[in-house]
Amino acid sequence: MKRFERYVLAEILPLLLGALSAVILVLVLVALQEVIAPLLAKGASPLLVARVLALNVPEATARALPLALMFAILLGLSRLSSDSELKAAIASGIPARHLYRPVLLLGVGVTLLAFLIGEGLVPRTKVLERQVKQQIVLDNPRVIGLGGTDASGQSLVLRDALNRAISIGRVEPGGQLSDLRIVTMQPGQPPRDVITARRGELKPGSTVLTLHDGQRVTYQDGRPVTVLRFKTGTLPVQDVQADLDTNGKPLKATYLPLPELLTRTNVYRQQNIQAPAEFSALHQKFAQPLAALALAFFGVSLGIFSFRSGRDLGLMWALLLTFAYYATWSVFRIMGENGALPGALAAYAPDAIAVLAGMALLWVAARR
Repeated sequence: MKRFERYVLAEILPLLLGALSAVILVLVLVALQEVIAPLLAKGASPLLVARVLALNVPEATARALPLALMFAILLGLSRLSSDSELKAAIASGIPARHLYRPVLLLGVGVTLLAFLIGEGLVPRTKVLERQVKQQIVLDNPRVIGLGGTDASGQSLVLRDALNRAISIGRVEPGGQLSDLRIVTMQPGQPPRDVITARRGELKPGSTVLTLHDGQRVTYQDGRPVTVLRFKTGTLPVQDVQADLDTNGKPLKATYLPLPELLTRTNVYRQQNIQAPAEFSALHQKFAQPLAALALAFFGVSLGIFSFRSGRDLGLMWALLLTFAYYATWSVFRIMGENGALPGALAAYAPDAIAVLAGMALLWVAARR
């Protein structure tokens, strides 16, 4: 690598690390702002909440890498241009490819890193995040109720390995539970039995739910066959799933490992099932890391254009362009997940826009 190329990388890399730290912090706080405050206000362990925050860092990093790279390239090349260093390099006979090569190589490296993080770390950390949220619920039942209510006004927050859905109407001071309903489900059939209780409690760290003043109704073919009333009873729960913000729903398709997502989409394709979220997530697995390379090309093209036009980008333009890309990516992602656009188009359109914009800037710069 030429000395000038190393100099360009030395200008961009510190900005990349600084921008990456800032964008990760913003993405983590935005993603969890609706969860952190209620958790802490209801007495959740700060250590467990900190673990939830830490487990969101890999996802934020994978998303932040392309944005931070574009910001660093725009700001770094703007500084080289404003100090006439680019002008001096070109005047000394250094060809333009020595400016493109280090930036695009850096883009390739960031693309690979974003893919490895997104595929190797994010699915695992999302599973661990759900386990920590489960631990938060079991450690302090007062946090139950952050996930909304169902049609009957109860908060469905727990589901265990025996396919039992545990609903809680209210959480009283001291962690006491009121108006509980435990339904044992059967696939494709009515419930097998339903347990209701006026009061209950789940001690911190325990997996045994204590019930008071309740009854158990057993069903056969949808009709009650036994009704038992009790003053006090205990209900062991196994492998409880407690998600504070998805009410026990499966992980989003975008968090699934690539082999599992490929298998699922192949089945949907063979059965002609419309699943826009899954197909969009499959393309996003590749399009999101490739955004780093597309944005690197756009950034260096804009740097050359600004140099030849005599315009200095500066910090404000770097921020605005970074935000504009993120907003564009978010809109296309939502449209793809909702089926408004084909998954491939929604995933790759922002990258294609960045590449086409870079080519247009080079064409205009060449005519000057």
